[in-house]
Amino acid sequence: MSKIDNILEKALERESITREEAYELYDNAPLQLLASVADTLRSTAVDDPRVVTWQIDRNVNITNVCKSGCRFCNFHCKPHEEEKAYITTMAEYRTKIDEALKLGADQLLLQGGLHPRLGIEFYETLFRQLKKEYPKLRLNALGAPEVAHIAEISSITTVEVLERLKAAGLDTLPGAGAEILSDDVRKRISPAKPSARDWVRVMHEAHRLDIPTTATMMYGHVERPHQRIDHLITIRDLQALKPDGSRGFTAFIPWVFCPTGTQLEKEGIAPRFSATEYLRIIAMSRIILHNIRNIQASWLTVGREVAEIALHSGANDMGSIMIEENVVSSAGASTRFDREAMKTTIRRAGFEPRLRNQLYEYRDETTLF
Repeated sequence: MSKIDNILEKALERESITREEAYELYDNAPLQLLASVADTLRSTAVDDPRVVTWQIDRNVNITNVCKSGCRFCNFHCKPHEEEKAYITTMAEYRTKIDEALKLGADQLLLQGGLHPRLGIEFYETLFRQLKKEYPKLRLNALGAPEVAHIAEISSITTVEVLERLKAAGLDTLPGAGAEILSDDVRKRISPAKPSARDWVRVMHEAHRLDIPTTATMMYGHVERPHQRIDHLITIRDLQALKPDGSRGFTAFIPWVFCPTGTQLEKEGIAPRFSATEYLRIIAMSRIILHNIRNIQASWLTVGREVAEIALHSGANDMGSIMIEENVVSSAGASTRFDREAMKTTIRRAGFEPRLRNQLYEYRDETTLF
C-alpha cells in the first residue's frame, strides 16, 4: 500500500491522523479518492446516510458598529460614524421575528459587532426580553470574539459572560470569528479582533458550560494552504477536550472569502475560489474531524452546483435558507434559497431533505406549512 492509502485506512478507522499525514493527503491525494473516503465516513457518521439536513432561521444584526477593523467586512461601521450606526430596536426585532416565524423559523441567529459601549447588561436585557416575548425561539447568538469583547469592557471573565448569557436565554454559540486560527493571519485581516487563543479558550469554556457551539473557517485570502489544515486540527483537538455529555461542536462550516469591495480586495488580495479546492477542504474536514458529526456545505459562498457535489464529498448538511443575511452578502455572495429551492437542490443531489433545528434534531415540517 502507498503512503496515502495507509493514511486513508487509518482515517476510515476514525483514528486521528497526524498533522504531517494531513499535509500529505491535502498536498498529494487525488481529489476523487479523498471525496470517496470522505463520503464513506459521512455515511457512517450520520444516523441516516440518505438524509441531508437543512434549517430555517433568520440572521439579525444586533448592531453594525464594530471596532475590530476586519479587512474582509463591508458591513460594519466604525464607532464614530454616527450617521451610519444603528442598534436594532425591540420593535424591529418583533417585526423580523414575526416574519420569520410565519416562514417556519425556530431560531434567531444574532450577530453583532464589537461595539465599545454594549456591555453584558445590554445583552442580558435583550436576551431576557426576547425570551419573554418568544419563549420557544432559540437564540444562537454572538460568537467567541463578542464574548471576549464583552468581558473586556464589562471587567468580568469570559466564563462569567457565558454563564450570564446562558442564564438570560442564550441557547447556542455560533462559530463566527474563527476565520483562520493563526495569529499572523488574524493580524493581517482582523487587527483588533481577539486572538486565536482567545477564540479557542472561549469555545472550550462554552463546552464546559454545556453550551453547544459550531466551528467555522473562512479561507482563500492571505493564509497559506497548510494553515487551513492546522485550523482543522485545532478544531479537532479542541473537540476532544469537551466534557462527557457536552455536545461541544455540533458542526463545522468552512466558507470561501468573498472579496467584492473589501479592504483586502483594495490591497490587492484577489479572490482565490476554486470549486476543486473547496471540495478538497470539505473532504479533508470530514477526514480530520472524525469527532464532529456534521459538516455543512456553504451554498451561500460557493453556489448551488458546488454545494451539491460537496454532499458527495463529506458534507451532510446544507445549513439554513437564511431569511436574512447581511455580512457575507455585502461582500458579493449572491446565491439565494427559499425552502422549496433548498429541498429541490438536496433531492437533485440524490438525498432526502430533512428539516432540523440547531442541535441537528429533526423537525416535523408538516406542522409548519
